[in-house]
Order: sequence, then C-alpha cells, then structure tokens
Amino acid sequence: MSTPHINAPVGAFAKTILMPGDPLRAKYIAENFLEKPELVTSVRNVLGFTGTYKGEPVSVMASGMGMPSIGIYSHELYKFYGVENIIRIGSAGSYSEKLNVGDVVLANSAYSSSSYAQVHNGETSHELFPSKHINQVIIEKAKALAIACTPCKVHSSDVFYGGPNSEKWQDVRERTGVDCVEMESFALFHNANVLGKGAACLLTISDSLVDFTAMSAEERQTSFRTMMHLALEAAIVL
Repeated sequence: MSTPHINAPVGAFAKTILMPGDPLRAKYIAENFLEKPELVTSVRNVLGFTGTYKGEPVSVMASGMGMPSIGIYSHELYKFYGVENIIRIGSAGSYSEKLNVGDVVLANSAYSSSSYAQVHNGETSHELFPSKHINQVIIEKAKALAIACTPCKVHSSDVFYGGPNSEKWQDVRERTGVDCVEMESFALFHNANVLGKGAACLLTISDSLVDFTAMSAEERQTSFRTMMHLALEAAIVL
C-alpha cells in the first residue's frame, strides 16, 4: 500500500508515532534512540522510520512545516496505516518571560486563527485540544524522570513572517492567553478528533520573542534530547 505522500507497506508503522517537523530530526531520533531502525518511507525526503525502543515498536516520521503539511501526513497515517497515536515533538517560540530557551512544554490546548479545521469539515472553534490520556501519560512520565515539563496553551500560526498589518504577538497573547507559538498542533489535534485517534504535542522552546535569545539551526536539529526521551518513554506505554 502507498498514498500520494507515503510509500510504506501496510504494517510498516507502529501504533504510536513521534512526529518532528524536520526530516533530519526524524533521522537523528531513529539513529540515536531506536533499536534496529528501518527507513519505511522517503517520498519527497520526508523520512519515516520504524524500530523499537526498550523492545517496544515505535515509529518516527517528519511532518514538514505548517498545518497543511502535518494535516496531510497525520491524516494518511491515521486513516490508511492504522496509526493510533501521534506525538508531535517540535520547537516553539516563547511569548512568556516564564518560558526560556531549552524549556520543555506540553500543549494542553492549541489556539489558531487558521481556516484549516473549518475548511476540512466545518469546525468553527479556534481552540482545539489534545488527547487527555496521552497528556496524562506524558505528565506522569515527566514526573518519574524528573523532567520539567510545563503544560500551556499554544498558538498555532499559519504565518512565520508577519506582514505590516499582522496582529502583534503581544496582542495575540493578551487576547487568547497563549504562552508560545508553533505552526502544526491545531491541525494535528483536529485530525485526531475527527478520526477518533490520539494526539499530543511536546515542544522545546527554541527562541524567545521576549528576550530575543535563540538556538541555532544545528541546535534545533540535535539538542532536543530531553523532549525526545520523554516522548519515547510515553510512547511505549500507550
């Protein structure tokens, strides 16, 4: 079996997938955390791997950037490949002085002005939610591993570079109560809700709009090990 965007055979994916945006980050996780990882899809260089972690099957696959991209991949994984849970693991920009570069964040909701959900099936809410069960597993694992993991409301934006008439991030924060910004979780949560699947979103703060600190592109690719470890520990008990 294959879809227009995934060339893996039936059964190639584990029931739980970790989904970073960057294909090279997916490759890094497979090579550094998984036992006997196998490349199972590579269409458009959007790499997907399946292996085991502590003896349990786990997959990792890139989502690309933005809601349309993760929308395509998560839909196909859920609907055609029998995937039950997707944990997005990505980077985010902090809107709060309480979230610093390197902090790990768990999305307890995603706000967006995107039309993705409405165009898809008429969903009019601008705040969508992850799976309570997966979030609870992640929180419990974080406590057991002594990993600081801050639940917060995230802003899923369609636009990385705002124009002169864009709403300022400070105004978005004040209006909606969001703590950080990324570009994918709203679409992931919507697809999971529509298809009756599980979804969660773990993020590492890679830059701060408050104090202008930031990780380099290389650091973003390889230095999110705490988040990766936490996600894997949660994945094997789902």
